[in-house]
Amino acid sequence: MNPPPSIDAGAAHSENGVVQWLTNHTRDERFIDNIFAELCIRLQRAGIPVKRASLHFLIHHPQWLGARIMWADGMREAEIARVDYDVRGRSEYIGSPANEIYEDASEVRENLERDPSTGRKHAVYDEMRAKGLTDYVAWPLYHTLGKRHMVTFATDQPGGFEETHIACLSRLLPTLALVSEIRVKNRLARTLLETYVGSHAGELILAGATRRGSGTTVRAAIMICDLRDFTSISDNWPRDDVIDLLNDYFDAMSEPIARHGGEILKFIGDGLLAIFPLSQPSACANLLHAVTEARQSMIALNEKNGETGRVPLNYGIGIHVGDVMYGNIGSRSRLDFTVIGPAVNMASRLEALTKQLGRKVLLSRAFADFVQSEFDLERVGEYPVRGFSDPIELFAYDG
Repeated sequence: MNPPPSIDAGAAHSENGVVQWLTNHTRDERFIDNIFAELCIRLQRAGIPVKRASLHFLIHHPQWLGARIMWADGMREAEIARVDYDVRGRSEYIGSPANEIYEDASEVRENLERDPSTGRKHAVYDEMRAKGLTDYVAWPLYHTLGKRHMVTFATDQPGGFEETHIACLSRLLPTLALVSEIRVKNRLARTLLETYVGSHAGELILAGATRRGSGTTVRAAIMICDLRDFTSISDNWPRDDVIDLLNDYFDAMSEPIARHGGEILKFIGDGLLAIFPLSQPSACANLLHAVTEARQSMIALNEKNGETGRVPLNYGIGIHVGDVMYGNIGSRSRLDFTVIGPAVNMASRLEALTKQLGRKVLLSRAFADFVQSEFDLERVGEYPVRGFSDPIELFAYDG
């Protein structure tokens, strides 16, 4: 097929080469930021004077509204920045090209060489002028089911982009949309799994561990934590206050666990289950370091809550070590990726005993043997544990 009259044959050939590469030679590249950086370099080689470019995606993440991928001339790799949920109320967004595109504009084009007083007013345009850019264009990038993202290109060529350049770039959009959607959805799947089942379990599920009954035996330190008097709190406090309280409590407990290499497998009402696999030599010590930091975070949280008249939050933690079955359990159509086994049951029983013995943290002898030389533990005594025939020697840890 002959190229359109407005584009010479050489330019059409170069453009086709970029499209061919984007369509057929990016299938083994996992990350869209790498693809985008290479795309911009190939556009330059094809004679399109791209100096700066960006991709903007809305994502489903508990902390972030979106992500921005930024490339500039001379960069081999693009930079990724996360965008928080509050951005839409800030000046950096209001009146920006992104604001216009997400408000349904089909194109934003700005001649950066003309008098700034006659053009759009926004700091991003001033920043681009300061960097010597002369022309800027932004388009929506459409994914399936009405998902609308954004791509931008800018040049420092005197006079800006030629119309043939704009035509070439706009023809790339459908292919870029397809290529980017696959990567964004792959990342979205990974993010959602990490959010709801944890990073390690998410990796296993993505790798194909989705059959009921499939799993593996893992030797791990197990931690079960439960909030005290939650029934009374949930019965007497306003719903939104209860949700805020739980979120603050889980932040205080969860962030130290993640920092020290643990994995939270589930939140159970007002409790959580976490493991520290012994494949890490310092797993047991890491668990107690996490408990120490969580205790400090809870003290700070209770001080903050006390300023607003809320009662202090109390909790109990049971800790054990042993083999657990780590895998898929559930019905034919609804699975839970979790850990089960006597070691989990023991940690649960120890957590329940914290209430009876008035201690915040109880450890089994099996766990204490791993950390006694490093941490100051108090022997509490031997106690019967429901479901186990022999009394269990217990230790308390006050951090």
